[in-house]
Amino acid sequence: MSYFVVDVEADGAIPHKYSMVCFGAVLVEPSLATTFYGKVQPISTEWNPEALAISGFTRQEHESFDEPKMVMEQFAAWLATHSKGRPIFISDNPAFDWQWINYYFHYFLGKNPFGFSARRIGDLYCGMKMDASLNQEWKKLYRKTTHDHNPVNDAKGNAEALLAMKKMGLKI
Repeated sequence: MSYFVVDVEADGAIPHKYSMVCFGAVLVEPSLATTFYGKVQPISTEWNPEALAISGFTRQEHESFDEPKMVMEQFAAWLATHSKGRPIFISDNPAFDWQWINYYFHYFLGKNPFGFSARRIGDLYCGMKMDASLNQEWKKLYRKTTHDHNPVNDAKGNAEALLAMKKMGLKI
């Protein structure tokens, strides 16, 4: 198994009604040098200006991005190249990030290389500390890369936290 931290930026709350804007992924290994960045055209005419603004892109820029099927094919190939066995999806918030990646993989490629599950960093940390109230503590203590809504940077910061947790005894 290989672990990948993934982060998504979108122009709304749910796939299909709205669109993914961009996403980043990083292979969890010491250098965090193996990354993927995808920017995809809208799949919907609906969009929330406030949600899109978080990504730092305008609607016009978003419309100029790559065709989603091509980007998802490239991402699937990248995962296959960099994964030993089945890739494992890890995110700060898989309830958000995974839904987008899952939808786009199934809609455009007919399958999701990650399967039907994901892991949440906060839950791993709470389990290690045996305290569910520490849900956000890991973000403050272990991220080095600034969380700036560039999805590759955000994924790297989250992967840094995972690597710190590994040093604390997490078996990944």
